[in-house]
Amino acid sequence: MYISKVIIKNFKSFREPFCLNLNKGLNIIVGNNGTGKSTILEAIHLALSGLSNGRYFKNDLSEYFFNYDSVHEYLDSLDTNKPLPPPEISIEVFIGGNDLPFFEGDDNSTKRSECGICFKIALAEKFRGEYNDYVKDGGIAALPIEFYEVDWTTCARESITPRKIPIKSALIDSSSNRYKNGSDVYISHIIKNHLDEKDRNGLAHAHRRLQAAFIQDTSVVNVNNIINGLAKDEVNNKNIKLTVDLSSKDAWEASFLTSVEDIPFHHIGKGEQSIIKTKLALEHKKSKEANIILLEEPENHLSHSRLNQLIRNIHDKCSDKQILISTHSSFVANKLGLENLIIVENRKSVRLKDLPSTTQDFFEKIPGYDTLRLILCKKAILVEGDCDELLVQRAYMDSNGGRLPIQDQVDVISVGTSFLRFLQIAEKINKPVSVVTDNDGKPDAIQAKYADYLGVNSKPGIKICYDVNVDVGDLKIADKPFNYNTLEPKFLKSNGVENINRILGTKNKTEDQLHEYMKANKTDCALKIFETKEKLTFPQYILDAIEK
Repeated sequence: MYISKVIIKNFKSFREPFCLNLNKGLNIIVGNNGTGKSTILEAIHLALSGLSNGRYFKNDLSEYFFNYDSVHEYLDSLDTNKPLPPPEISIEVFIGGNDLPFFEGDDNSTKRSECGICFKIALAEKFRGEYNDYVKDGGIAALPIEFYEVDWTTCARESITPRKIPIKSALIDSSSNRYKNGSDVYISHIIKNHLDEKDRNGLAHAHRRLQAAFIQDTSVVNVNNIINGLAKDEVNNKNIKLTVDLSSKDAWEASFLTSVEDIPFHHIGKGEQSIIKTKLALEHKKSKEANIILLEEPENHLSHSRLNQLIRNIHDKCSDKQILISTHSSFVANKLGLENLIIVENRKSVRLKDLPSTTQDFFEKIPGYDTLRLILCKKAILVEGDCDELLVQRAYMDSNGGRLPIQDQVDVISVGTSFLRFLQIAEKINKPVSVVTDNDGKPDAIQAKYADYLGVNSKPGIKICYDVNVDVGDLKIADKPFNYNTLEPKFLKSNGVENINRILGTKNKTEDQLHEYMKANKTDCALKIFETKEKLTFPQYILDAIEK
């Protein structure tokens, strides 16, 4: 049993119906900040459990769960001749994999016979008359939540409660830290729910024994004598003393403190907290019973090696479950498989369909590449190395009033020699990309390598930028012919010896002397070119790459 699809309407950032189809197994949700990744996980968990931030939603209902624009459009309309009906929230979760006649019907937004549940927050009809009188009085400045009710129905028009829903979710947000009495509420809640009745009673009894020992301690007796002596006359001779709270059945929870290696949990590193909370949550009995695991940004506060361990643990513990993970990490996306990626952008979702298996395997086995930078930017310029990146950024700044490319959501990304693998991703998601590559004296080889993107095979938005001219010379370095057809020699050719000497602070007399110097000091030269105030001339293929 798994979630095949979810449709969200008017919940937080999703005003218009947002439909997300899900894989049976792993789903990795990526997107820029504010695109609604966390909202998707929250909506699914809310519809399946009735919980928000670990509390029952009915008790915390507020207008802030509704889409901001719809609320204010409604409030503004109340002062007109055509007031709008109060906004409603709808979250529909469709279920696949099982025959569930009780949940199957056409009472859903698709109007097709489907298996699923409909979670709705709307004005309660029983309050309609009272609501109408309230509106007539005018002066409404906020959504009248007191007239709303939360309702679950099946697609077969049957009313249900979360207890009746056959598919269960476990939401794991290891980044949230909420402390009470010095202990993390989240981890305390997890551990408490691992215990059976016998274990809970045992802790309560141990806590009571601690109370007895506390009261009998010599220091406590002395303090209580002092307190009693100071306050006795003011309280009609009644005794006052320090003790331990046992006023409730589960009083031990209030003084519960989790420690790691004798260090209170809230004092250990946040990365260690994240690892422990995620592992405990995956072992939690509710997670084991759950059909779907919802995991919020597992990369928070984790080093590369610890993140690798966590991903392996997720794989091991959840191999038989449906998983939704929201992330900003290319490492997480690559390691868990780009074929499972769902890109959320402009309230729409896009998938990397039919990516070659060799490319999927490459990024999974070598996950250090910044694939999400390509996926999430407005336009990408792919270069081979750091020095090329600096020169291309400077060319862009000179042509765009001093703005860095990233300020215009244009990302210049060093991809080594993996241009084609990045182009395969860009092609699947229609991402505009320029490739800046050296011809290395063999333009025919460039044309052959990028044959799928040149000439009659050109793809919209994809440009392969290289110098068609081949430059030659007599220079040899370590008995090897110098390559005159990389970016630095082409840049020197465009700017001349005198200008480059002035920029670099050198006194080389010939081009070949500068070629030797620039090859031996690539990064230093690139930085000086990037930072110089001198007017620069760039090769045409670089200008083609940065063209909007």
